[in-house]
Amino acid sequence: MTQRVELATVMDRLAVDGLVTDYAVAVDDGDWVGYRGLFTADGRADYRSAGGIEGDAGQVAGWLAESLGLFAMRQHLIVNRRVTFGVLDQDTGDTARVQADYVNPMRSAAGADAGDGDGGSTVPDLVCGGRYSFALLRTADGWRLREVVVQEKWRRLPDPRPAPATG
Repeated sequence: MTQRVELATVMDRLAVDGLVTDYAVAVDDGDWVGYRGLFTADGRADYRSAGGIEGDAGQVAGWLAESLGLFAMRQHLIVNRRVTFGVLDQDTGDTARVQADYVNPMRSAAGADAGDGDGGSTVPDLVCGGRYSFALLRTADGWRLREVVVQEKWRRLPDPRPAPATG
């Protein structure tokens, strides 16, 4: 590999990694216009394993806005990113796939008003984890998401039992 090819590969990897980070930040911040802008025109997302829907980026953004609006705090931590580049029209590097694990603590909007006496609890009400599978395409506007598939592997809900009395 020449230095030029190696540099291009590093730059692509950084751009792909940045796109995955932009995805997490858009979801956490509720930036649904930004979320849609991360996808190709025909981009799709599949959240069915987490109890959600599958559809085009606009449909899914609407569903996310409604369902995640129940949470005052969201923090998608996307780690262990495995990036591979593929071939499209005989040109290496036009496609990419990313598999990445996630942990997602969320605090309900209702729970944000109760709790620790300083204006709200900081303890998450729900924590889930799993794996994302991202399919990306290099476009004239840079790397964009063609597909996002969520595979939720676990979920921890609040403990319904009241805390024992101490005293």
